[in-house]
This record gives sequence, structure tokens and C-alpha cells, in this order.
Amino acid sequence: MNILIIGGAGYIGSHVAREFLDRGHAVTVFDNFSSGLRENLFPGANFIYGTIMDYPGLLEACRQKFDAVAHLAAFKAAGESMLKPEKYSINNINGTVHILNAMAETGITRLIFSSSAAVYGEPKYLPIDENHPLDPENYYGFTKLEIERMMEWYSRIKGIRFASLRYFNAAGYDVKGRITGLEQNPANLIPVIMEAAAGMRKDLSIFGNDYDTRDGTCVRDYIHVNDLAAGHAAALEYISASGGGNLTVNLGSETGTTVMEILETARRITARPIPAAVAARREGDPASLTASSKFARELLGWKAEHSGIDTLIRSTWDAYKKHL
Repeated sequence: MNILIIGGAGYIGSHVAREFLDRGHAVTVFDNFSSGLRENLFPGANFIYGTIMDYPGLLEACRQKFDAVAHLAAFKAAGESMLKPEKYSINNINGTVHILNAMAETGITRLIFSSSAAVYGEPKYLPIDENHPLDPENYYGFTKLEIERMMEWYSRIKGIRFASLRYFNAAGYDVKGRITGLEQNPANLIPVIMEAAAGMRKDLSIFGNDYDTRDGTCVRDYIHVNDLAAGHAAALEYISASGGGNLTVNLGSETGTTVMEILETARRITARPIPAAVAARREGDPASLTASSKFARELLGWKAEHSGIDTLIRSTWDAYKKHL
């Protein structure tokens, strides 16, 4: 297939582009490098410089006879979204309206959407499955949920088939070492730990060590980015198959790992001390979050193959070492 990957120079987007290229698809990356990097572009892929906020430019790109679009262009900092909801409304929601309209106008009928477990909010039960109540606790999660609802309408009215992939905690780097562009201003735990290990920051904060977990720190479900990328390819195959309908699935490892377990594994693999200090809990941080990915396994034949804690840490450290 001929696939347009919007946000394909970003951290997750570049891994998705690599996966589609590995499977023999034609790939065009559409990006403006607001968070993506030129070094994340591959020689085998075409590139269009552009932004989803420029509708004429996006429409022109979509006229290139694509079979499918993968949409990974979004602001994603949950905390910032509570301070600047207008920024997230304009980019995440309005930008996706532009994508849907451009697809409808140019006859592209398949869309793979980068959603988030943030649509669920505070867990009512664990592991979280796709039937869990949808009650986001931050504006970022709200934007993802609103986009899912818009896609339902565009599917009904315009015939666009979609797959909405609800990521849990994306982590790791390409296990073959082909992607080394580091995330800019990371806020997630593992890249923050790597920055401390590499001397790019003095230390890191552990937000609370008195939760009702096995070591008092928060438990999260970390999914390797290569596994996420494979999920995109499997989802496209599903919605492209004869009789395949729309799809909404979780993509997680189904394994909970604590903050301290991540930190101690990083200290072991990097052989660095990685200074850390306990800080107060962050408001809205649940003690535990783990996924059920049973639906993705049964429907797509997908499973997390690279999401062991050692692989997550080692592949990330390998990327950071290249920048030391």
C-alpha cells in the first residue's frame, strides 16, 4: 500500500514508518519537525514538509493517491493540556478535522489513529479493557476521546474506515538500532532516567513512594515502541480486509512495572548511579495502570514481543549512548 504517515518524523511515528517500510509498503512522511527530527527520516521514504494546521497544504499532500493515512501528529503532555487547553484544541482537534476533511475530499478511506489510554481516566478496575468507562482526567485525554467520536461520524457519513489504537506507556527504541533521534524535552519516566544517566540532567524525581504497590512507587504498563509499530501494521491489515470494520483496541504489555523497578534496571544496565530523590505525589496519578490487550491478540494476532523491562531500558540506553 501507499501510506501517508502524518507525524512520521517523531518518536513513535518514525518507528511506525520503519515498520511499514520493512513490510514492503510505500511510505511518505508528512511532518513539520515541531517535535520530530530530520535524522528520523529514512532514505526509502518520501517526505513532505507540512503541518496539519495548513489545510490547503495537507489537501495537496493527500491528492497523491494514498491508500491509507496513519495519524500521529498531536501534542501529548497531559500536564500542559490542563494549563493550555486552547493549544490542544487547535492542534489535536482542529488538526484532525483537517485530516478527516482532506481524506474525505481526496477519497482516502483508511485511517490509523494514535489514541491513548488517557481516554479511560482513573481506573475503575484492572487490567483496563476496551469496555472500561471513558472518563479522561486531563484535557489531552479529552481531545483523544473527542477525535475517536468524530471518526465514528466520518466513518458513518464519509465511509472512512478507522483503527483507534489506545497506547499505554510507549517506551524503548528500535531494537535493531536504526532510530536514534532523541525525544525533545521528554516528560516520561524512561527518557528522563536516561537523561540523568547520560549527565543531561542532574537527577530525577520519584513522585511518591507511599502508594499501595509492592515497593510504594507507581505501577505502569510499558509497551515497546516496536510493538506499537507492529500494532499499526496489523490494524491496517484488519481494516483493509474484506469485511473488516472499524477497530478500537488497547496496545499494552499487560505487565505492570514500578518506578523503582525501572530505575534499578536502568542503574544495572547503564552502570551509572542515576541520582533520584523522592518528591510529593502528583495530583491525578493513580497507583497502578495496566492494560488488557486480549482484544488485540484475538482480533489482530498481535502480541508484545519486545516489551520486557531489560529490552526497554537497553534499547533506550543504546540510543542515548550514541549522543554522549
